[in-house]
Amino acid sequence: MKVLMLTADGFEDSEMYYPYYRILEEGGEVDVASVKAGAVTGKHGYVFDAGKAFSDVRPADYDALVIPGGKAPEKVRLDEDAVAAAREIFEAGKPVAAICHGGQVLISAGVVRGRKVTGVKGIRDDLTAAGADYLDKEVVVDGNLITSRHPADLPAFAREIIKALG
Repeated sequence: MKVLMLTADGFEDSEMYYPYYRILEEGGEVDVASVKAGAVTGKHGYVFDAGKAFSDVRPADYDALVIPGGKAPEKVRLDEDAVAAAREIFEAGKPVAAICHGGQVLISAGVVRGRKVTGVKGIRDDLTAAGADYLDKEVVVDGNLITSRHPADLPAFAREIIKALG
């Protein structure tokens, strides 16, 4: 299984590293993409190597998508290539997982209307305005969409990602 993670500077460190290593533990491969290839820095100072720029991503190459939260989704959602990749992977019926502010990318991709979702309370109104049914739960699974609220939800979030990857 090959998984794409979309991120940028300001990502929530634990929401990046936890799913990344869980997927690797299960034998998966993870590509991290950002605005440009190279180092991206988390909110707490951890540095991660983004091996690809958003413009180099071929969504058809991936079996799933994970979008960590923090402040990074505010930057990711402004990149047309990143938003198009998220939309394409979602519309192909592949698992798409977003935690915390990651739902902002899904809003920009136009894929939350009519779906049950969760996310950090700070984007609750944005999700609702985009047509989603917001639920305040540690993890919400609606078809191929997996969402969680914050770092305390990471065990449930990662469990559902691994389950969706089979």
